Order: sequence, then structure tokens, then C-alpha cells
Amino acid sequence: MSNNLKFYIDGAWVDPVVPNRITVIDPSTGQPYTEISGGSVADVNKAVAAARAAFHSFSHTTPKERLELLKTCLAIYERRMGEIADACAHEMGAPIGFARDAQAVAGQAHFAALIKTLPNFEWSEKRGTTLVVKEPLGVVGLITPWNWPLNQIVSKVAPAIAAGNTMVLKPSEIAPINAIIFAEIMHEAGVPKGVFNMVNGDGPSVGQKLAEHPDVDMMSFTGSTRAGILVAKAAADTVKRVAQELGGKSANILLPDVDLDSAVRQGIGACFINSGQSCDAATRMLVPRMMHDEAMAIAADEASKQTVGPAFGNSTVLGPLVSQVQFDKVQRLIKAGIDEGATLATGGLGRPDGLSGGYFVKPTVFGNVTRNMTIAREEIFGPVLSILPYDTLDEAIEIANDTVYGLAAYVQSKDLEKARAVAREMRAGSVYINYPEWDLFAPFGGYKQSGNGREYVDFGLNDMLEIKGMIGYGE
Repeated sequence: MSNNLKFYIDGAWVDPVVPNRITVIDPSTGQPYTEISGGSVADVNKAVAAARAAFHSFSHTTPKERLELLKTCLAIYERRMGEIADACAHEMGAPIGFARDAQAVAGQAHFAALIKTLPNFEWSEKRGTTLVVKEPLGVVGLITPWNWPLNQIVSKVAPAIAAGNTMVLKPSEIAPINAIIFAEIMHEAGVPKGVFNMVNGDGPSVGQKLAEHPDVDMMSFTGSTRAGILVAKAAADTVKRVAQELGGKSANILLPDVDLDSAVRQGIGACFINSGQSCDAATRMLVPRMMHDEAMAIAADEASKQTVGPAFGNSTVLGPLVSQVQFDKVQRLIKAGIDEGATLATGGLGRPDGLSGGYFVKPTVFGNVTRNMTIAREEIFGPVLSILPYDTLDEAIEIANDTVYGLAAYVQSKDLEKARAVAREMRAGSVYINYPEWDLFAPFGGYKQSGNGREYVDFGLNDMLEIKGMIGYGE
């Protein structure tokens, strides 16, 4: 029996207090895929009460017990990865291969990385006669996005469990089915009643109520900066801890010594991954002015090879955007680029030839972009690359940092020492040098309006723990 219309509260699948159906759209077709229930303040109250009631006993479990629980969760997760990938393909338009090898794998990888980290985690430290201990924080509210749903769900839920916290998850109502499968995994794994709870719904009805709830001790939010501000304001009255991973406008600086063809082509991948719907996408490519025209031509050529199509298409590289709202936003920003005088190297307005009905966007490259253009300042969240020329490396660094965001930055150079020097100047939480492999053991989070706090392994775990000093504890 499907649990799509139910919430998971206190170890059971329950009906909403007030019936409220939300249609989930398949972005490859623009047609309904399924329905879920939207929650209300009454559902949030039930879930928080369950989490609060479960906290005392769960917070007294040992780290070893919680580690074994995470291992069980991972084993069941791995068994259901095919279903998770299928859900991601249907509800967010991720090409099925990418949904399987990236979206579903991301959750698996975060479980595995934390499980590897936990045996060496220091839960206490002696400082003279003081014992410093790290203790469970309490009830944690988790709000996760639609673009990398399992990546964010697991990178919040797993450390919350590892810390001994209880929690209420509100996944995105745009891509919620993967989260329902995840809740089924938690249930099968034997997560104690009330430790993990899930309520679907929109931001105002569920997310804001969770953030302002007096019995929630921490909010962990991933999403837009605009929504993050609302969560922080809602949380402020109860002075709860707030960790946020928000928007980005990441610069990718190509130094003059790069292999231009390789650096630009890989830069397209770093910008277009997940159809450009990644907060850390390398959306601003900064190249030496004398190399600009060649870079633009290479980028246009590489972008034209990115086959756009439905999630289950055999040759699809880029799927659709997730929604009509997202499609309209990207079209508006592409038009702004054209109207403000950027050079349209490829792509542009409208859908690719032969595609209709879904939220498909032409892979787009702009050249001769200046730092004050809209496309250089606003987060686009689509397969749109802006190429900005620079004259000196100092100017490139200045342009790269000239943004309200600070989630990620990228540096390419054959000279590793030069790349490292530039990386030190980037005001961003993550700097990727020469397109490295994904590192699950690195901290993830941002400077400035890209948020606060850090996720992944022990960084995320520390954010979900309280620190207590017991002075005079003894030698």
C-alpha cells in the first residue's frame, strides 16, 4: 500500500489532521505524476511532540548503538536505491542514469562516510580538571530541497541520529516521493518511535511552523537564500540554533596557463550538472581577456553536445528543469542577458527543437558578460554559463568575490602553487582546484549569504551537538 498520502509520525504512517492534497508534477511531461498530502500546524505539533517524547531515551543511547543503527539504515537504503532513482527521475526530471549514479548514490555515500568517521569521533576531552563533553542537542527540524534531495536528507538525518537527537523532516513538496521511500527505510531499520518523523507540505504551512515551534531546538535548512531568511526570522523568537546552506553564484577562474580546451569543457560540466540546478554550480567562468573569444567558442561547442530530453530518454544528458516556476525564472534571466548586451554564443530563449510539454531549456552560453549584468549577479539555477573576461589576476579575484554569495569557487591552473594562492583569496566555503573528485570528508557550507554552519561527516555532526564543560570534574 502506498504511503504517499500519509505522514510518518511516532513510528507509524498516519493521515493528515486536515486533508490537503498536493499534486506532484513530472517535469519531463508537465503532467501530474502523483499526489501527496500537505501538512498543517496540527501535524507539525504531533510530530514535534513525538520527537520531544523520544528524546530522553534516545539521547541516552551509546554512540556505538547509534552507529549500528546507521549501518542498518545504509543496508536497507542500498537495497532500495533503484526505487529512489526512479522517484528522482519522475519527480525532478533527473535522467535515470544520473538519478541512479548521482542522486541515489549521494545518500548512500553520506551514510557510508559518516559510518567511517564515527569510530574515531571524540565525544569528550579532558582539559586539566575540566571535562568537555559533546551531548545531543534536542529536537532538530530539517528542511530539505528538491534539487539534490537524498544528498541533503542523509547529510542531515544521519548526523542527527549519530548525535543522539530526534527530528522532524520536511522534504520539498516538489520532489517528495524519494523522502517517503526514505521514511520507509527508517521504519524498516528499526529507528525507535519518535526519533525520525516526516511531515510533507509547503514552506508557510509546515516549514515556518517547524522553525517557530518552541520545542524545536535547532533548524537545519537547505534552499534559497530568500527562504533561509524566513526560516531564520521564524526561529529567532525562540533563539534556537539555525544552520543554513543557501544559494550560490560560484566563480570559476581559469588562469592564463590552463589547457583552455579541457578547462572550458570541464567547466561546462561543472555548470550544467543536474541541469544547472546546483547551488554550487560553476556559473561564472572568468578567463583572461585575450582568451575570451576562444573560450566562448569552445563553451558553445561543448554546450551544443549536451543532449536535452526526458528523464527516461536513452540519450538524455540534461533533463528538464523541475517546475514551471523554475522554467519561467530561467527564461527571464536568459532574456535579461540578451537585453543587457551579453553575447549569446549558443542556446537562448524557448525550448530545444522537438521538445514540448516539459520544462526543457536550451543549454546556453553567454560571453562578454560584465560583473554588473543580471546574469552575473543572480542565481539562475539552470544550464546557463556566463563568461567574464579579466585583465589581471587581482581583477579576477575581485570579480569572483564581488557577490553576496560565498558557497563555492573554482580555480584552474597547471601551476598548483598559483592555484592554491588564488584559492586562499576566495571568500567561499569550498574552493575546488582543477576539477577534483567529490570529497565526502570535506566541509560543505558557505560564507556571506550562502549560509552558516557546515555539513558532511564530523562537521555536520558537530553542528548538531551541544558542548558542556564540567569544571572541577577531576584529574
